[in-house]
Amino acid sequence: MAGKEADFKILSDNRSASHNYFLMERFEAGLVLTGTEVKAARAGKVQLKEAYAAIEKNEAWLVNAHISQYAYGNRENHPPVRSRKLLLHRKEIDKLLGKTREKGLSLIPTKVYLKKGRIKCEVALARGKKLHDKRETERAKTAESEARAAVRASKARQ
Repeated sequence: MAGKEADFKILSDNRSASHNYFLMERFEAGLVLTGTEVKAARAGKVQLKEAYAAIEKNEAWLVNAHISQYAYGNRENHPPVRSRKLLLHRKEIDKLLGKTREKGLSLIPTKVYLKKGRIKCEVALARGKKLHDKRETERAKTAESEARAAVRASKARQ
Protein backbone atom coordinates (compact mmCIF):
# COMPACT_ATOMS: atom_id res chain seq x y z
CA MET A 1 0.00 0.00 0.00
CA ALA A 2 2.82 2.42 0.83
CA GLY A 3 4.39 1.83 -2.59
CA LYS A 4 1.18 2.78 -4.39
CA GLU A 5 0.90 6.07 -2.50
CA ALA A 6 4.47 6.97 -3.46
CA ASP A 7 3.59 6.55 -7.17
CA PHE A 8 0.88 9.23 -6.98
CA LYS A 9 1.83 12.89 -6.36
CA ILE A 10 -0.51 15.84 -6.99
CA LEU A 11 1.32 18.63 -8.83
CA SER A 12 -1.60 21.06 -9.14
CA ASP A 13 -5.20 21.10 -7.95
CA ASN A 14 -8.07 23.21 -9.31
CA ARG A 15 -9.98 23.89 -6.08
CA SER A 16 -12.23 26.52 -7.61
CA ALA A 17 -13.62 23.94 -10.07
CA SER A 18 -15.82 22.26 -7.45
CA HIS A 19 -16.97 25.69 -6.26
CA ASN A 20 -17.94 26.96 -9.72
CA TYR A 21 -19.16 23.73 -11.34
CA PHE A 22 -21.11 20.55 -10.66
CA LEU A 23 -18.47 17.92 -11.46
CA MET A 24 -20.05 14.80 -12.93
CA GLU A 25 -17.86 12.30 -14.73
CA ARG A 26 -14.05 12.26 -14.48
CA PHE A 27 -11.49 11.06 -17.00
CA GLU A 28 -7.74 10.48 -16.69
CA ALA A 29 -5.72 11.81 -19.62
CA GLY A 30 -2.04 11.89 -20.42
CA LEU A 31 -0.40 15.17 -21.42
CA VAL A 32 1.94 15.83 -24.35
CA LEU A 33 4.66 18.08 -22.91
CA THR A 34 8.11 19.29 -23.92
CA GLY A 35 11.21 18.63 -21.81
CA THR A 36 11.27 21.91 -19.92
CA GLU A 37 7.51 21.68 -19.30
CA VAL A 38 7.99 18.30 -17.65
CA LYS A 39 10.73 19.66 -15.39
CA ALA A 40 8.66 22.72 -14.43
CA ALA A 41 5.55 20.57 -13.80
CA ARG A 42 7.52 18.18 -11.59
CA ALA A 43 8.58 21.25 -9.60
CA GLY A 44 4.87 22.09 -9.11
CA LYS A 45 4.79 25.18 -11.34
CA VAL A 46 1.35 24.42 -12.82
CA GLN A 47 -1.81 26.56 -12.52
CA LEU A 48 -5.23 25.36 -13.68
CA LYS A 49 -7.37 28.27 -12.48
CA GLU A 50 -8.36 29.62 -15.92
CA ALA A 51 -7.84 26.35 -17.81
CA TYR A 52 -10.39 24.29 -19.69
CA ALA A 53 -10.34 21.37 -22.11
CA ALA A 54 -11.69 21.48 -25.65
CA ILE A 55 -12.21 18.95 -28.39
CA GLU A 56 -11.16 20.23 -31.81
CA LYS A 57 -10.74 18.13 -34.96
CA ASN A 58 -11.33 14.90 -32.98
CA GLU A 59 -8.46 15.66 -30.58
CA ALA A 60 -8.63 16.76 -26.95
CA TRP A 61 -6.68 19.86 -25.92
CA LEU A 62 -5.87 21.51 -22.60
CA VAL A 63 -6.24 25.26 -23.13
CA ASN A 64 -5.02 28.16 -20.92
CA ALA A 65 -3.12 25.96 -18.47
CA HIS A 66 -0.13 27.89 -17.17
CA ILE A 67 3.13 26.00 -16.72
CA SER A 68 5.82 28.44 -15.65
CA GLN A 69 9.11 28.46 -17.50
CA TYR A 70 11.78 26.14 -16.14
CA ALA A 71 14.23 28.13 -14.04
CA TYR A 72 17.32 26.48 -15.57
CA GLY A 73 15.97 26.41 -19.12
CA ASN A 74 17.82 28.15 -21.91
CA ARG A 75 16.55 29.73 -25.14
CA GLU A 76 14.67 26.48 -25.86
CA ASN A 77 12.36 27.12 -22.89
CA HIS A 78 8.63 26.67 -23.53
CA PRO A 79 5.97 29.40 -23.63
CA PRO A 80 4.04 29.38 -20.31
CA VAL A 81 0.53 29.36 -21.80
CA ARG A 82 -0.14 27.23 -24.86
CA SER A 83 -2.56 24.51 -25.91
CA ARG A 84 -1.38 21.06 -24.86
CA LYS A 85 -2.70 17.83 -26.31
CA LEU A 86 -4.58 15.46 -23.99
CA LEU A 87 -4.15 11.75 -24.59
CA LEU A 88 -7.52 9.99 -24.36
CA HIS A 89 -8.98 6.89 -26.01
CA ARG A 90 -11.04 7.44 -29.16
CA LYS A 91 -14.24 6.23 -27.43
CA GLU A 92 -13.70 8.71 -24.59
CA ILE A 93 -13.12 11.59 -27.02
CA ASP A 94 -16.26 10.70 -28.98
CA LYS A 95 -18.30 10.46 -25.76
CA LEU A 96 -17.01 13.83 -24.50
CA LEU A 97 -17.60 15.46 -27.87
CA GLY A 98 -21.23 14.31 -27.88
CA LYS A 99 -21.93 15.39 -24.31
CA THR A 100 -20.32 18.82 -24.61
CA ARG A 101 -22.15 19.60 -27.86
CA GLU A 102 -25.63 18.36 -26.87
CA LYS A 103 -26.08 19.10 -23.20
CA GLY A 104 -24.04 22.26 -22.80
CA LEU A 105 -21.49 20.69 -20.48
CA SER A 106 -17.88 21.86 -20.14
CA LEU A 107 -14.62 20.00 -19.72
CA ILE A 108 -12.73 21.29 -16.70
CA PRO A 109 -9.27 20.08 -15.58
CA THR A 110 -9.39 19.29 -11.86
CA LYS A 111 -5.90 17.93 -11.15
CA VAL A 112 -2.48 17.48 -12.68
CA TYR A 113 -0.56 14.70 -11.01
CA LEU A 114 2.38 12.37 -11.36
CA LYS A 115 1.49 8.71 -11.66
CA LYS A 116 4.20 6.06 -12.13
CA GLY A 117 6.57 8.66 -13.55
CA ARG A 118 4.02 10.05 -16.04
CA ILE A 119 2.23 13.38 -15.82
CA LYS A 120 -1.55 12.93 -16.01
CA CYS A 121 -4.45 15.35 -16.02
CA GLU A 122 -7.87 14.62 -14.53
CA VAL A 123 -10.62 16.18 -16.65
CA ALA A 124 -14.23 16.36 -15.45
CA LEU A 125 -17.50 16.88 -17.30
CA ALA A 126 -19.02 19.85 -15.54
CA ARG A 127 -22.13 22.01 -15.52
CA GLY A 128 -21.82 25.61 -14.34
CA LYS A 129 -23.34 26.58 -11.00
CA LYS A 130 -25.60 29.56 -10.56
CA LEU A 131 -25.11 31.92 -7.61
CA HIS A 132 -27.91 30.30 -5.57
CA ASP A 133 -26.33 26.87 -6.14
CA LYS A 134 -23.01 28.15 -4.77
CA ARG A 135 -24.77 29.56 -1.69
CA GLU A 136 -26.60 26.28 -1.13
CA THR A 137 -23.35 24.29 -1.38
CA GLU A 138 -21.68 26.67 1.09
CA ARG A 139 -24.60 26.30 3.54
CA ALA A 140 -24.45 22.51 3.34
CA LYS A 141 -20.68 22.55 3.90
CA THR A 142 -21.08 24.84 6.94
CA ALA A 143 -23.85 22.68 8.42
CA GLU A 144 -21.76 19.53 7.95
CA SER A 145 -18.72 21.07 9.66
CA GLU A 146 -20.87 22.30 12.57
CA ALA A 147 -22.35 18.81 12.96
CA ARG A 148 -18.87 17.28 13.04
CA ALA A 149 -17.76 19.82 15.64
CA ALA A 150 -20.81 19.01 17.78
CA VAL A 151 -20.09 15.27 17.58
CA ARG A 152 -16.44 15.87 18.52
CA ALA A 153 -17.51 18.08 21.44
CA SER A 154 -19.97 15.47 22.73
CA LYS A 155 -17.32 12.74 22.53
CA ALA A 156 -14.85 14.95 24.39
CA ARG A 157 -17.37 15.46 27.23
CA GLN A 158 -17.88 11.73 27.71
